[in-house]
Amino acid sequence: MSDDASRDMDYTDALGVRIHVRVWEAESPRGVVQLLHGVGEHSGRYGHVGRALAAAGFTTWADDHRGHGRTGLEQHGGDAAQLGRLGPGGHRAAVAAVHQLTGLIREQSPGLPLTLVAHSWGSLMAQILLNTHAADYDAAVLLGSAHRTLLHMNGGSLNARHKHLGTTGVEWLSRDPAVHEAFKADPLTTDVPLLRLFGLRDTLRLLGRPSRRLGKDLPLLLMVGEDDSLGGPSSIEHLARDYRQRSGLTDVTVKVYPGARHELVNETNKAEVLDDLIAWLGAHAAADPAA
Repeated sequence: MSDDASRDMDYTDALGVRIHVRVWEAESPRGVVQLLHGVGEHSGRYGHVGRALAAAGFTTWADDHRGHGRTGLEQHGGDAAQLGRLGPGGHRAAVAAVHQLTGLIREQSPGLPLTLVAHSWGSLMAQILLNTHAADYDAAVLLGSAHRTLLHMNGGSLNARHKHLGTTGVEWLSRDPAVHEAFKADPLTTDVPLLRLFGLRDTLRLLGRPSRRLGKDLPLLLMVGEDDSLGGPSSIEHLARDYRQRSGLTDVTVKVYPGARHELVNETNKAEVLDDLIAWLGAHAAADPAA
């Protein structure tokens, strides 16, 4: 999961926090991806994704969100025990910082389609962004997401039904034991529960539904593992229905992977997942080479 093919950049958000970003450059880009990671992790875990997307013609930008990865380590003065804590401005500031990066990407990639590709907590932030800023994106892909309601999103232990499969406490992430071990060994990850990291008020900010009018009919791909404990297929079908019926989107695709758990890009069938993602991007969010 090395990110050795990326370049680093950074920017400062509205409250003075420096946000660290990795960029995987395509030689002849036909589109751009803004990649959003999940809670307790960081963009460095997506090196294989960034390289694959860049090789397929999609320059990929991925920040370490507020409180996370290199951003969080610097934000908290090098105290890794504080990783995952969002800091001043809380969740609203974290979402705003992600949207700020959208603007920077647009400035540096004029004329190219921009797709949000977002995993887990990142996908919940993406849903929030689409409700107010859908016009800023040309397509969206939500991986390991959920319908953001108390009924359809698991607010308890995400590892409860997988804990008999190992001893790391993160067996829910993937069927690949190497993923569990790598996550636990990574000095920039944390498995502290989200409620303890964010607090009650910011955790409740994750709840919501797609807007009744997004203001743009953009293509949407929802990818989920059959054994994903955050939401799973039933939750994603409710989300897809909302996007079709409440938001009026006309191109909503749901892709369920049998047996897969939460981190699709780190699953035992990750090559299939990446192939499907790249094929969809090519069909829905790529510039016409003849244009």
